Order: sequence, then structure tokens, then C-alpha cells
Amino acid sequence: MTVITESDVMAALSRVNDPELHRNVVELGMVRDLSINDGKVAFTLALTIPECPLRDQLEQEARAAVEALPGVTQVVVTLGAMNEEERAAALGQSQPERPKTNPFNQVRQVIAIMSGKGGVGKSSVTALLALGLARQGHQVGILDADITGPSIPKLFGLRAGAVRNSPMGMLPTVAAEGIKVMSINLLLPDEDTPVIWRGPILSGVIQQFWTDVFWDRLDYLLVDLPPGTSDAALTVMQSLPLDGVIVVTTPQDLAAMVVRKAVHMTEQLNMPVIGVVENMSYFVCPDSGRQYEIFGPSHADEIAAIAGAPVLARLPIDPELARLGDGGQIAAYNTTLVAELGQAFKAQVLVASPERAQSNSTG
Repeated sequence: MTVITESDVMAALSRVNDPELHRNVVELGMVRDLSINDGKVAFTLALTIPECPLRDQLEQEARAAVEALPGVTQVVVTLGAMNEEERAAALGQSQPERPKTNPFNQVRQVIAIMSGKGGVGKSSVTALLALGLARQGHQVGILDADITGPSIPKLFGLRAGAVRNSPMGMLPTVAAEGIKVMSINLLLPDEDTPVIWRGPILSGVIQQFWTDVFWDRLDYLLVDLPPGTSDAALTVMQSLPLDGVIVVTTPQDLAAMVVRKAVHMTEQLNMPVIGVVENMSYFVCPDSGRQYEIFGPSHADEIAAIAGAPVLARLPIDPELARLGDGGQIAAYNTTLVAELGQAFKAQVLVASPERAQSNSTG
């Protein structure tokens, strides 16, 4: 009968790498409470964060590595989490290297727009915020990080295959109000072409949109994230020089529950939340002017309290916005809400980062 030793198990687990930290789970101190009893191997895998999006992958790879050892009859893996000190030590030793900045670019503020929930209107909010800032005289760009479901080009009426190269890098397409846009849909032959790539490739493209694009001088680069808290969000938060995050939600309790996950993710990655935008907050009846909460009462204040940030705006359900967006004419949406969103954002950035924001307002 083959005798399994602790050294055998640890050697097997040392071949399992954390995809984000690029080091093995033994070296990172993730393997805990190892026990071996008559061919049964049990251990705890302490993740850097409890909601780690790669938890299933790590568990499967760790289990498979130990099951491959001669004499192992059963493997029991319990998922745990590191405490704050352990996580700080692991991340401090293994923080992914930030991509080099394009030397021709001067980008003052990089802001991500995110939500754990799909369908809440992150892209519309990103576009409206970009318009509000551009109309105040700022140089604005949008990095569309939703590689598999890009929406920004459609909203602005930008055609596929519109990107050109230059000695300084890829040239973003210039939309209405001078807003610069880079999106995967601008690189494809047709806007309906699907992007069927795995996470590492998607992450690499997002990084290239930062390093290989000639953004030139921008006051604000807005990063439109896809739903969820996995590869794309991690790539942006760990690889791009983000100054903060705007969280988008809708009134439904289900949406609020999922959005809270995104807020907790920003906390665990030490990323400041600049503010909360509640989209589809109410509907104004055109006949009476009365407001109706179509999707139920607001949860914006609750999410803002968790995030430690203010509510920047509550945006209504507006059929005119939907019509213009579908027609690629979102820049024609010209209500006071657009200006107010831009002003509320700028005021909060000034509070959160006075030196950099002040340079934006005077530059």
C-alpha cells in the first residue's frame, strides 16, 4: 500500500497556480489544515477573498492535483478565506504588474463604471456622463471594457472597422462632442460578429486598450465594465491606474442585492467608490407629470451607505433616451439631467481627490 505523506500532497499542490497572482497556492499560504488518513486527504484552501470569482477553478485544480497521487482514495477540499493581514501580505508580494502607460498619453483621471448586475444601464450612464463632462469643456474618452457585449459604439452611432493605426498607437474613434471611444466592435468587420474568447484573452485586450491606444490628452477616461465581478473587473481594478468607481444600480431589490456584491468587491480591492447612480428610478407620466416607481422603491441610499459614497443621480425611465440610443444618436439627448450628472460627479471627485481634480478643472 502506497503511503501518502504531507510532502507529497504539498508538492502536488505547488503545481496549482492562482491565475491572478501568478504564484502557486502553497507559496501563497493558501493550503491549511492538511490531514491524511487511510488514503483520504483533506485540507482547506484559504482564498484571498471569499467571493473570489476563480474559486471553483482553484478548487477543481487543487482536487485534481491531489487525486493524481498514487494511493489517494478521496479528496475533501474546504474553501476558506484569508484574514486582512494575510491577504495584504499575499497581494503585496504578488500584485500584478501594471501595464506600461503609452508615453504619448496624458490621462488625468481614470474612472470605472460598474455594477454586479446586467441590464442596469451601465453603458447608457457612461455615455451620459461622458456627454455631461464634454459639454462642460472637458476632454473625455470611453474605454469599452465589455469585450463580449459592447454597447458604446451603437449608442454613438459608430461603425465597425473604424479604428486606424498611427506611430503613437491605435487611434480611438471620435464621437459626438469630441468624445474618444475605443471598443472591440470598432475593430471587428461587422458589429454582429461574436467575440468567443476565454478570460485571459479578454483581460489582455482590455490592457491593450490602455497601453496601445493613443488617447492623447484626456481629463477623464471612463471605463465601461461588463456585468459581474470576475475577469474584466479584476483586470481593470488591478491593472489600470483607476482613481475610483461609479456604481450603477436600479430600484429592484434583486438588482440591489447583486450590486452590493460589486460594492463589497471594491472594498476588498481597496478601490474608492465615487458615487452611486440609480438608473430607471422612476417614470414621469407625460399626461399628468406624476412620478411612478415602476420597479419599486429606491435602494440607492442603502447602496450608497454601504459604499460610503453619495447618490450622484436618480435617472428616470425615458423612452426618448431609449429611442436615441437605439438610433445611435444618444448625443442628441440634451436634458438638464445630463449636465447635473456631470456636475455631481465633478463635485465628488473634487472632494475625493482635490489635487488631481483641481488640476482637471483648471487644465
